[in-house]
Amino acid sequence: RRPAHARTPCAVVTVDYDGRFFRSLENSASGDVGEGTVFHYRQRDRIVWATYEGGGVAFGTLIARVLDDGSLDMRYQHVASDGALKAGVCVSTPEILPDGRIRLHEAWRWTEGGDSEGRSRIEECPPPRPHAAPAVRGPATD
Repeated sequence: RRPAHARTPCAVVTVDYDGRFFRSLENSASGDVGEGTVFHYRQRDRIVWATYEGGGVAFGTLIARVLDDGSLDMRYQHVASDGALKAGVCVSTPEILPDGRIRLHEAWRWTEGGDSEGRSRIEECPPPRPHAAPAVRGPATD
């Protein structure tokens, strides 16, 4: 029998991030992510990683652990559109929307390239359209 003071462990929340795309809804003024930033998430077991770009970000990556409540304990790094290298930490808490999409509520803090912290929200979106490939030209004929 468990002692009266022992806590019941939290239920494990299963959130599948693999293959999902997210767009920024809002961010604190000191953040680089904004309108036009798109994230592509991948997942294996309790490890999540993503690439992101657009808005104030030329290119970025993140890596995270999925915690028991489905939230992400994350580290991120990117090259800002002005060329600055930046990095930080973030905790992302999922909200499952009525239509099944995921919205992430984020609390972040710069650890390199800035000295502020903020809050942001990103929301699952359809995959971006692939860029049209340029037409292939054959040899010139006379």
